[in-house]
Amino acid sequence: MKLAKPFYQLPVLFDVARLQAEVAALPAQAWVPHPDRIPGNSAARLITTGGAETDSVHGPMQATPWLDGMPYLRQVLAGFGVVWSRSRLMRLAPGTGVPEHADINYHWHNRVRLHIPVFTQPQVRFHCDGQAVHMAQGEAWIFDNWRRHHVENRAEVERIHLVADTTGTAGFWRFACAEPPPPRAQWPTLGFKPEARPPLLTEAEQRPPVMPAAEVQLLIDDLRAEVVVVTGTPDGPARAARFDRLLEDFVHDWRQLCALHGIGGGGRPAFLQCAGGLFQAVKPLAEGLVMRTNQAGALLVLEKRVLQHLVAA
Repeated sequence: MKLAKPFYQLPVLFDVARLQAEVAALPAQAWVPHPDRIPGNSAARLITTGGAETDSVHGPMQATPWLDGMPYLRQVLAGFGVVWSRSRLMRLAPGTGVPEHADINYHWHNRVRLHIPVFTQPQVRFHCDGQAVHMAQGEAWIFDNWRRHHVENRAEVERIHLVADTTGTAGFWRFACAEPPPPRAQWPTLGFKPEARPPLLTEAEQRPPVMPAAEVQLLIDDLRAEVVVVTGTPDGPARAARFDRLLEDFVHDWRQLCALHGIGGGGRPAFLQCAGGLFQAVKPLAEGLVMRTNQAGALLVLEKRVLQHLVAA
């Protein structure tokens, strides 16, 4: 999700000792390799599709048995009053990190990633768009993952963060992005309540068989507003203009298909043909066309944020 600045620290604190005790009690089998097999990166899954051992971001989300055995982490998540999508404990081995990247996939268009550090040291630095912060134990942070970002663990111990995805509520965003934030001395600390088991709000199935025309319009307009031409690209402005017109035409054609077939799954071949036709038409135009904010290729963003998600598998 695009934010007004790279980082926001939320004005709330958590019981570090309790967080650490629950995380330390996890058995070794709770930890699995990063889905992209990034060296030194592993995770314990807390909220997943169906509560299963999966890294999918699609489908109804439920707490895993690991989260069910961690009452304080459950209270922490429930205390924000938002609906959670995929959520995990993310672990970085000493001397490792997360390579620089930007999160361009469809899942991230309307979701932000909350970080609550559980085990960390000052040598762990989170970089985003030229800025760097240390997220300290028991704090809460969000960042603009549309911008390029990376993480370095230069400490001699593991770094573990609670990392949870949400679209947020109006109240969450007012709380998270208040300017100026209240003085730290006024921040509340959410302590553990042994008797409490608050309801945990998790996402239901989000994807209809066919993406509605209004959402396609939103995604395409957002992409069109970001496309720029790399300096020195031959015929760049002319190809950018053609690229833009094809995206605009595609929205009109998709809206007509939705009017004809609805979004319940009928007319699937026509929708797939429309999407495939767009990809083939813009592919020759895409060289040197990138996103203004993160320099990701325009064709790659179109494919991962829009085309791959227009029709459910």
